[in-house]
Order: sequence, then structure tokens, then C-alpha cells
Amino acid sequence: MASAKSKKSDLKIQNIVATTSLGKPVSLTKLARTHSNTEYNPEQFPGLVLRIKEPKSAVLVFSSGNLVCTGTKSVGQVKQVIDAVIRQIGKIGVKITQKPKITVQNIVASGSIDLNLNLNVLALELENTEYEPEQFPGLVYKLVEPTATFLLFSNGKLVCTGTKDKGQLEESMKQLNRNVREAVARSKE
Repeated sequence: MASAKSKKSDLKIQNIVATTSLGKPVSLTKLARTHSNTEYNPEQFPGLVLRIKEPKSAVLVFSSGNLVCTGTKSVGQVKQVIDAVIRQIGKIGVKITQKPKITVQNIVASGSIDLNLNLNVLALELENTEYEPEQFPGLVYKLVEPTATFLLFSNGKLVCTGTKDKGQLEESMKQLNRNVREAVARSKE
């Protein structure tokens, strides 16, 4: 059995969704007119999409000054992106003087559990699962504590979503490992 240490490093953060408020209203029309890296269709959606090249991400900007940042792979990158947004809205006359408080809403990570998985067995042995192989090849497994949702595949590959920090992510991975190994052991009794 692989050590718990290899499990942590096996998880790779693919996306972080974070929110913040700039505390000031932003003219989305003015931002869209002056920046080519935006998409704004107020008839379809009230927010403006602002694309940041480095680190590559997309930020939803709302007229209230609320932001939703997606596409980054670390909290450090989220901060860089928010700083870039503040610089860009500064060019349309909105000066942000206080550092916005960033809240991570969701982390999506991928990795693997060093086992081939019999998803039929796991669907029977684990609680909070959904498995419909004729519709999707993965099993959906929801952990309650810490809150996390896993997509598990028969080759041991997985995707984890729903955690808000690295500690929760690592704890949910430990819990998944324990629960899967116990379920496999129960199925052999």
C-alpha cells in the first residue's frame, strides 16, 4: 500500500473558484468599451466576463463590484488575478484602496487512488453514491465530513470537488482511501 504522503502529492489542483468584493460599483459598459479582453451581454447575463492572460483565468465582474474568479490553480494565482482586475478597473476610474478579502468557494483536483476499482462493488458498499454506467463511466461518491464529491473511475483515477482549502482536500482524500479500502474488504467477507 502506498504511503499517505504519496496520496497528497498525487492530487493536482485543476481549478479554484474564488469570490471577493471590491466594495465599489463598477461600470460594466465602460469596462467592456475600453477593454478588448471582455465579454458583456447584459440581456443574457448581468455580469461581464474579463479574461486574464497570466495566470490564465476568467473573472465575472458584476456592477456591484463583486467578482467571481475561475481557472486558477492556487490561491496565490487568485490574488494575482484580482490585482490584475483592480489595475484594469482603475483605468476606468474606479480606485480600490482596500485589499479585497478573497473567499475560496470550491477547489477541483484530479489524481488517483492506487487501486483498480470495481465500481459496482463500491456502489453497493458505500453510502451516498450514484452509479449509472450506461450514462457515465464514473461513480459519484459524496463525503459528508469533510464535504467533498468524488468522481471515481475503474482505473483508480479520480476528480474531487467541493473542498475549500488544501487541508480539506487532503483530509477528504484520506477519508476516501479509508472508506474505499474498508468497502473492498467488506465485499470480500
